Amino acid sequence: MTDTKKVRVRFAPSPTGELHIGGLRTALTCFLFAQKNKGTFILRSEDTDRKRFVKGAAERQLRDLYWAGLTIDEGCVLENDLIVEKGDLGPYTQSKRLAIYTKYVQQLLDEKKAYHCFCSADRLVEMREVQQAQKLPPKYDRKCLDLSEEEIKAKIDAGEKYVVRFKIPEGKTQFDDLVYGKIVVDNETLDDLVIMKSDGFPTYHLAVVVDDYLMKISHIFRGMEWLASTPKHVLLYDALGWGEDMPEFCHMANILNKNKKKLSKREGSVSVADFRAEGYPKEAIINFIALLGWNPKTEQEIFTMDELIDQFDTAKMNKAGGVFDLDRLAWMSKEHIKKMSVDEIYNEAISFLQEKDYFKNATSERQDESYIKKIIAVEQDRLEKFTQIGEDNQFFFVDVITDKDLLKWKDNSFDETKIVLTKAMDILSNINEDAWTRENLENILMDAAGDKRGDFLWPLRAALTGQKRSPSPFDCAWIIGKDETLLRIHKAIELI
Repeated sequence: MTDTKKVRVRFAPSPTGELHIGGLRTALTCFLFAQKNKGTFILRSEDTDRKRFVKGAAERQLRDLYWAGLTIDEGCVLENDLIVEKGDLGPYTQSKRLAIYTKYVQQLLDEKKAYHCFCSADRLVEMREVQQAQKLPPKYDRKCLDLSEEEIKAKIDAGEKYVVRFKIPEGKTQFDDLVYGKIVVDNETLDDLVIMKSDGFPTYHLAVVVDDYLMKISHIFRGMEWLASTPKHVLLYDALGWGEDMPEFCHMANILNKNKKKLSKREGSVSVADFRAEGYPKEAIINFIALLGWNPKTEQEIFTMDELIDQFDTAKMNKAGGVFDLDRLAWMSKEHIKKMSVDEIYNEAISFLQEKDYFKNATSERQDESYIKKIIAVEQDRLEKFTQIGEDNQFFFVDVITDKDLLKWKDNSFDETKIVLTKAMDILSNINEDAWTRENLENILMDAAGDKRGDFLWPLRAALTGQKRSPSPFDCAWIIGKDETLLRIHKAIELI
């Protein structure tokens, strides 16, 4: 691949379920590389595994990619919630390309680079068991390699099921990987892989080679689990006469769990949909995923998409897997939320808030946009997810039930507490509505507290919130407003 060729990269998910975090990492890497090199980002649907096909999965995967901020230049895109294809090198859905695959399988058969295999599943299992017992490498024994054309025709005419296998040539195969360097493999260790299944659909190995060549893909980004298959793909490129136009390979280190094992779908929330539902900002997800296997070689940890594009370089990709640490994600999420405006947080959070019982049961005044934005302004620096708004401070939405003993500061008596609350009520009663600002309330109440802040502020905060821990009393008073503040203090005094 010469430097003069246009950068064309593809993300090729299978519509067999939700978009996995690892899939998003692959898509993001392709997107960043394309953006950095003014290239084209293509989406291809690899839907040949019909047994695992899930209706609607492809549409949901696309929505997740769009949510994450990845724009697709060519291939499968969503328009009015329907998948359409744009571009001149389609179809971009593999199930629509069967005639293309059949053509190249036949070419390999005609050139004796592939052959029909009629072995049953039971025979293959028995063969593997014998090889395992003899400690031999597990590979097909080429029983069907030397069948004559007459024998092959007779078996096909008799309705026997078959697959087509690619004949691995003798010698060694080598290729360069952008992360792992030069890879050399002895062909004797490679199995004669199946390139066409008995149902007439190609295997991944054949389809990916044909598609990447015909779609003029310049660079292939995928997980390192495919590194072992790449020598077979290189041999297929050569066998089809496309060796000089082979893409560059870049295999990415696996995403690991805390036990340093590959992150599995069985471990709970690992789909993009899960993290969206939990209320993480897309900026945090993208930032977090980008740094799993890529190191900017600087002290910077918080990145915008534009900064990631600017700094992305395959030379900075790691060979070791990145650990999927939810604590680190939470920290990144918190840092990104801090940088957002109150309006941005409101727009992202309101749908989550509307599902909360404490919001549903609130009065219309406490569901008002301006009221919620005040809560966001106070809680913003502590938020890790959009779903957390109001969770620890439900007294903003519902009436307060205060424990009488909670109103007292340390060893103060109820009489002393009543005096303090009465003083606070008098002070707050004399503040005009137009002066009821966060800053003004803090100045006035802190001045009234003097040196004994606990004696004055603790009973006031307990009266307003009914909790041991909450935002400051001036923040709470500012949010709930003058009338509600005075009402809650009055109720606390009556309780004493």
